[in-house]
Amino acid sequence: MSARSSAAGVPTTELGPISHASACVNEVPSFPFIYQKYFDFVWTSARSLGVGPDSIDDIVQEAFIVIHARLNTLRDPAALRSWIYGIVRRSVLAQNRAQRTRDAYTLRYSDDNVHTSVFTTPSDIADQSDQAKLLWRLLEKLDESKREIFLMAELAEMTMPEIAQALDIPLGTASSRLRAARKAFEATLARYQTSQKRGGDS
Repeated sequence: MSARSSAAGVPTTELGPISHASACVNEVPSFPFIYQKYFDFVWTSARSLGVGPDSIDDIVQEAFIVIHARLNTLRDPAALRSWIYGIVRRSVLAQNRAQRTRDAYTLRYSDDNVHTSVFTTPSDIADQSDQAKLLWRLLEKLDESKREIFLMAELAEMTMPEIAQALDIPLGTASSRLRAARKAFEATLARYQTSQKRGGDS
């Protein structure tokens, strides 16, 4: 997490003390407070959206730059986490669009005609743990919408209201989508376990 010292171009040593008033739920927190309190959340959210180690620092930095620039537009301080997640999500989507453009160019003009996937592989983004690698391998079998909401709940530990607000969908829709995502993940895991018992590979 090398971005911790330089995200948004602001070293942590220059952020200054955090005022207790900054954390008041009824007022917009200061940027130093947000940076120090939500850095791990921003980093984890970016990882959960498929950002690999080669790009994670850039995405975190870009997200905090946007947060700093748009902080005065936050109208509901109680919704800060979902607001931040929305910024991270848009930053990742913008990166993916740019990557698709670069990939399309490479596919068209490269000699070997090899296309680079928008999403990194589990071994690129997971920890060295075999279980972590397996988790990402199984998650890649889910469609994008199910994978995203599953990771928002299970990895980023966002509440259902925060998820609904970040995705701009009704609370009931978020709940049903998460149930479907969990069911799909459990089914994928069950298939993998069955294949392992048979000596195969999922």
